[in-house]
Amino acid sequence: MPTARGPMDVSIEAEPPFLEQDDLKLNRNVVRKVFSGDMAGASEAQMIAAVTATPGSAGYVAIEHFTGSVGGKSGSFVLQHSGLMNRGDGRLEVTIVPDSGTGELAGISGTLEIHNEEGQHSYALDYEVA
Repeated sequence: MPTARGPMDVSIEAEPPFLEQDDLKLNRNVVRKVFSGDMAGASEAQMIAAVTATPGSAGYVAIEHFTGSVGGKSGSFVLQHSGLMNRGDGRLEVTIVPDSGTGELAGISGTLEIHNEEGQHSYALDYEVA
């Protein structure tokens, strides 16, 4: 399975919480990314986040639409995110939604890892195109 790697720029447009109750906050964010390297293009995600009163505990889900190229093949696809922080211990799963690929990326499947080293974001996409 090939792996696409490279840097990405991330910008987040946070909205005010739509629910604040019992020390819990729920809010919606728009996340935009620009990918460079083996995966070149841009994406936009709609994210719903929950932040608890316990420091380091939160969760989010998101749907992200990417348009560009992966490994020289052009098209688009959708990524589904599920992230949890349990008192600072994080877990993130990002998976390509089955049958969401278009153009030369039709039939793409795989998973994405996101890395953040001192504010510098990068990615590793393990993928296959059927």
